[in-house]
Amino acid sequence: MVVDGERLNRRIGELAVIGGNASGGVTRLAYSEADRQACLWIEEVMRAAGLEVHVDAAGNRVGRRAGREGGLPPIVMGSHIDSVAGGGRYDGPVGSLAAVEVAQSLGEQGVTTRHPLEVIIFQNEEYGHVGSRALAGDLSEADLRVVNGSGRTRSEGITFLGGDPSKLDSVRRHPGDVAAFLEVHIEQGEILTSTGVDIGVVDGIAGVQRWKMEVQGRANHAGATPMDRRQDALLAASRFVEAVNRVVTSRSGRQVGTVGAFQVFPGAPDIVPGRVELSLDIRDMDEDRIGAFFLELEREAGRIGRRTGTAFSFTRYHVHEPVETHLVIREVFEEAARELGLTSRRLLSGAGHDAQTIGKIAPVGLVFIPSVGGVSHSAEEYSRPEDVRNGAAVLLRSVLKLDAMTLTYASPRPPAPPARTRRRTRYRRRSRRGG
Repeated sequence: MVVDGERLNRRIGELAVIGGNASGGVTRLAYSEADRQACLWIEEVMRAAGLEVHVDAAGNRVGRRAGREGGLPPIVMGSHIDSVAGGGRYDGPVGSLAAVEVAQSLGEQGVTTRHPLEVIIFQNEEYGHVGSRALAGDLSEADLRVVNGSGRTRSEGITFLGGDPSKLDSVRRHPGDVAAFLEVHIEQGEILTSTGVDIGVVDGIAGVQRWKMEVQGRANHAGATPMDRRQDALLAASRFVEAVNRVVTSRSGRQVGTVGAFQVFPGAPDIVPGRVELSLDIRDMDEDRIGAFFLELEREAGRIGRRTGTAFSFTRYHVHEPVETHLVIREVFEEAARELGLTSRRLLSGAGHDAQTIGKIAPVGLVFIPSVGGVSHSAEEYSRPEDVRNGAAVLLRSVLKLDAMTLTYASPRPPAPPARTRRRTRYRRRSRRGG
């Protein structure tokens, strides 16, 4: 059984034209016109591959190929085709078009699987995993009101892509509805390219928790306010950023902590900063460790606040639970790679994927192919044609192996309890005037 690597790579190049920019990158923000055009394009590609295609109520593109035995749940493959601003041509499209290629290759070689096959192109993976969360029944009314980078709310975007947000219940799948979900993706890191390994078999996808933070100080004249009487919010925030790196690296493990957003108010050169807004992102496979890191950083914020006369507040707004991939699917991926003469190794994914969401309702597997230099979300993102072909070839063999099996699904641990909506600890340094 073979895949047509030339056809697969050609389609990746054709898709890159939609939303392509002069730097060679791609901007296909979810719910933008470029995103809609890409969805229409991939519908035609899926039909050309012999799939029966429909748009579900969430705006996902779903292609189906019947199995030879009735009553079996489908084996599902897929990914996404939306991008970040100025992103690359491989993140998402590799997995989406590899899934289409597997379905088409099986049809061309006269193979009908026991299970039905489905290819799902999920909408808006980059900013909220919205399409896959619809399948998992994990979208609230508040989620649908969130405004995307295109300027449309998620509800408006679903309608724009041909879905119907009033009928999302029709999209929901439950444990047992999906035999297995398989996704191919570029490695958003450089382990594979630095070690010369062909295929990454993902053990698990790290959980993510994010907080919006605010540091409140006191704005004052930069020339007239003595250094020992300042309540400089930027100074306090900067010390906190250093603390994030120090605390998160103080223990062994694969955990990461990031401050990626930082805004200073009022932001004038002659004013001591009175307020800073920043973000905190912590990721690990263990939710308890995420919580422990946060509590330690909260204590650090208290100490910084006492020294600088500032107040820190934290609002947790995003929780994505860690998901382990299915042991049997991992072993199948490794066996398929060996049969193809490819090397493989186990990896942890620190980035989120649609497989992470579907892992709440079904057995999932995730394969990485090398991204040269570990570059992702950039116009410089590049995967060699042979690596793209290898990922699809492993996917095809794995589908055939899993088609002969019946996998059991164990529900993941319950999600973390709701966060405190807001926590503020305020410290004021006593003025020398007795205030």
